[in-house]
Amino acid sequence: MTELEQRLLSIIQDDFPLEERPYRRLAEMLNAQEQTVYDAVENLRQSGIIRRIGGIYDSHKLGFISRLCAGKVNDLEKFAATVNAIPAITHNYVRSHEYNVWFTAIAESEEEIRKIVDGLCASTDLHNVHILSATKKFKINTVMTRHPGGTGVPVDDCVILSDPCKGESKDSDPQSAQTRVLSADDRARIRIACDDIPHTLTPFTDWNVSVDELREDLAQRRMRRFGAILRHQDAGFAHNAMICFKVDSNCVILSNAKDPDPRNSAGTILAQKPYISHCYERPAFEGFPYTLYAMMHAQSAAELDAFIKEAANSIGNPDYVVLHSVCELKKTSFRFF
Repeated sequence: MTELEQRLLSIIQDDFPLEERPYRRLAEMLNAQEQTVYDAVENLRQSGIIRRIGGIYDSHKLGFISRLCAGKVNDLEKFAATVNAIPAITHNYVRSHEYNVWFTAIAESEEEIRKIVDGLCASTDLHNVHILSATKKFKINTVMTRHPGGTGVPVDDCVILSDPCKGESKDSDPQSAQTRVLSADDRARIRIACDDIPHTLTPFTDWNVSVDELREDLAQRRMRRFGAILRHQDAGFAHNAMICFKVDSNCVILSNAKDPDPRNSAGTILAQKPYISHCYERPAFEGFPYTLYAMMHAQSAAELDAFIKEAANSIGNPDYVVLHSVCELKKTSFRFF
């Protein structure tokens, strides 16, 4: 990547300008020409580094729930083909563990997600499936930046939850007050904003979407951010793993941790690590006693190993397992409404 492209990525992942002429605004910020900036972003899109530029919405605030599912599959080719045809499944990875497939499903109810999983079990050899809620969320989203000549880590412009929120319980009502106030126009706008902006100098005008209303989505926290979503591997972060820690009352936590619950303390500590993009608490299940999940990204295997050891040491070296991202079978954005 050129220096301009790297500088652009550091901006547009988290804060693509919600203005009628966004590339002009970027040009002003970078002391460049509008067309030059547009061409650089287009090159990043065409090369595959940028998956899309659009809105990233909070599924729960729109009346949906998200669940991570872990299972075992032998025929990965058939499983991948089946999953790719299901819009409700957005992410699907093969990981280095006995539970070798991990996928995310988004729907309006637990029953709907169960129906999706049951259908997969019936049509593929998926078995031993566990549907996992996020009982606490410590950190979500990330901005990935490469540092020329040095270590590359995600820049910490993420949503860090110093007061961890509770996950969606089975008894929670997805049809919240937030959802009920959405108008037909709101739903139409959100559906469009989950797509990729047009490849033009005036994308929002050509999208027929109001930038003021998109700003309002951010203000109301229906939208987490509006920006570029990257293919981490192509952006220089080829080594990724989900590290799952067994955190319990015997875990030694730093003495200055304010929260007496070791799960909260450990999660809060991990959320501060720039190389960790997502950090959640999830329930343990049969054969998998780990409850604290952290997604890590690195530019080399050695760097990833160092990150894992540093993170474990920072929370008292509890038992943990490393689930390397062996293969990305699917990664898409959910289209609401």
